[in-house]
Amino acid sequence: MKRLAMVALMLMLAACAARRPAPVSDRLPPAPPVAEVAQPAAPEPPVEKSIPPHVVKKGDTLVSIALQYGLDYRELAAWNNITNPNRIEIGQVLALSPPAGMAPLSAPVTTPLAQSGPPIESRPLGNTPGAKVEPRASKVPFSERALAQMGAADTGGAAVTGPVSPPIEAPPPPPPVAEADKPSGTDKEDIDWMWPVKGKVLAAFTDASKGMDIGGKKGSPVLAAAGGRVVYAGVGLRGYGKLVIIKHNNTWLSAYAHNENILVKEQQDVRKGQKIAEMGSSDTDQVKLHFEVRRQGKPVDPVKILPGM
Repeated sequence: MKRLAMVALMLMLAACAARRPAPVSDRLPPAPPVAEVAQPAAPEPPVEKSIPPHVVKKGDTLVSIALQYGLDYRELAAWNNITNPNRIEIGQVLALSPPAGMAPLSAPVTTPLAQSGPPIESRPLGNTPGAKVEPRASKVPFSERALAQMGAADTGGAAVTGPVSPPIEAPPPPPPVAEADKPSGTDKEDIDWMWPVKGKVLAAFTDASKGMDIGGKKGSPVLAAAGGRVVYAGVGLRGYGKLVIIKHNNTWLSAYAHNENILVKEQQDVRKGQKIAEMGSSDTDQVKLHFEVRRQGKPVDPVKILPGM
């Protein structure tokens, strides 16, 4: 009996030793998968369109090249390190866009265009001597105060005061320019055009003429067809006579040829409808205005953009 009891006890101990703790299972729900956020693709750098250069050929002038591509001849000179715009050489290669990092042109080149003489090949000319482009000197009675004021104006200092006549009141400021009369923006297509003169159309636009001819009387006003900046005023293009070119923005130019007198100067801002010249017959056989409109240098029929007469 005692042996049986010992055997039973040993069997119980073996059974207890064989028992292991039940495995613990994680009953929490599985974590949701992390969604991968698509990274936006890096923007590709803009591809700049290279403008092929212009090779100077016989008969070219800096002004004619600038007009051909819708540029200011001063910009063209600055981009190509031309210090004397009166001189370009046949075969010379001219860049038609500014070099990288070059600041916009803010002042004319050092050497002005020639003032007299007939147009010649590869040598544009400047304003005519008869053009009314410079302010006239004013005459004042001589006095010690006037002398002191002129000296102060020349040196940038303050005027000298003294016990003399009371100061003259300054004239009131000019009225603000209406929005429609201000020069157009830099890239807008919606320019507000007007006819530069009133008269009969003598010759319609053709690809050969690049513009239209409008008749009129000698001395009649020639008006700016839209606001902008005068980029040329002179007689440097053969066949155009006394010519004015206005740059309205980076897209549009207008040209006014065969004038009798030019009343504006280069780099002058003008408003739409402002008188810029007087009709004449310079370098042609009758009084007329040859009017051109160019979009990025390419001639456009003015009738397609001008309002109805």
